[in-house]
Amino acid sequence: MAPGVPRKILHLDLDAFFCAVEELRDPGLVGKPFAVGGSPQTRGVVASCSYAARQRGVRSAMPMATAIRLCPELVIVPSRHGVYGQTSRQVMARLHDVTPLVEQISIDEAFLDASDLPEPGEALARRLQATIREELGLPCSLGVATNKLVAKIANDAGKAANRGSGPPNAITVVPPGQEAVFLAPLPVQALWGIGPKTAARLHEWGLTTIGDLAAWPEPELVRRLGVLGHELAQRSRGLDDRPVVVEHETKSVSKEVTFARDIAEEASLQRALRQLADGVGRELRREGLSGRTIKLKLRWSDFTTISRQTTLPQPTDMDDEIAAAALKLFAQAWTRGKPVRLLGVGVSGLDSAYRQLGLWDQEEGDERKLQAALDDIRSRFGIDAVRRGSALGSRREAGSGWDSH
Repeated sequence: MAPGVPRKILHLDLDAFFCAVEELRDPGLVGKPFAVGGSPQTRGVVASCSYAARQRGVRSAMPMATAIRLCPELVIVPSRHGVYGQTSRQVMARLHDVTPLVEQISIDEAFLDASDLPEPGEALARRLQATIREELGLPCSLGVATNKLVAKIANDAGKAANRGSGPPNAITVVPPGQEAVFLAPLPVQALWGIGPKTAARLHEWGLTTIGDLAAWPEPELVRRLGVLGHELAQRSRGLDDRPVVVEHETKSVSKEVTFARDIAEEASLQRALRQLADGVGRELRREGLSGRTIKLKLRWSDFTTISRQTTLPQPTDMDDEIAAAALKLFAQAWTRGKPVRLLGVGVSGLDSAYRQLGLWDQEEGDERKLQAALDDIRSRFGIDAVRRGSALGSRREAGSGWDSH
């Protein structure tokens, strides 16, 4: 891109992605209030909901029991995360057909840097929207601007302006030089870095819109808010020079489960821990990573949450070693008979290199070969193709699903 030429950044968001995929499977769901997620009997939550359901007050992350109270005729569709992941990869492939500069920020959201393409941003957005709709049957909305901040906010504003009983299919373009003008009338909460507490403080000072914030002297914002004040002064003027990042470094790998009912039986909790450790190890090996720090997360029935961690002498990606460390932490943190609502295992302190086997580490070499064989079987025939005998029954105890972050 030539110096001084404005960047051309697109933000793409798949509209109610999980629901859109389910409508492809069952067209009878189109237009109906339905939600993807767990059962209200197992304390499930809404992972995604249709636009018809949103008009009845249903929202993502809401307990499914609450959603049913708001909308008694709500249809509940179980999540199919494998299908959503596969469909997401198909969408991202279409984006990479346009430019290699794609930053995927979630399963249904991505930035593109199209600065080097001759096609105008709006035309490119319409072409992408049409391609995804025609080839994959999915609706999406896009924001176009000179930077990531404004492109994302533009997309959010476009979707809100086109809210109704169906997908917004919005395209919102902010021309170069109009960033501050576009942002000015929007509420301060639309800016990254402003949560409810910061918004409340800004409102106390009479700052309710982004334009109000931009009009304040930056030194005064810095005096009152520190580093955040400087960042907000820049963002309120539509300034953002962050690049589209093609690759992200994985900081940690973790998995957790929320039980359908609080579990107080030691054997059941230990089984769940081992299965979580297996999932974490499998993910580490898939990404070619190993880690030193093993973390345990526990949530009691009153929603109090604690975490414990330990550091190993050398990094690992082996299920048994992760499980052993997690079980030791569990034994130290758990009081016998105390009900557990949520359990999680994670590994951080990651490194891309596996530890080197010593010349005489035959036993460890055999364990790694066995682990590789198990991974191969599971990749071909499914995760449950081979399971520990001690893990039997843990799936029945799990409620809202196994989530990795």
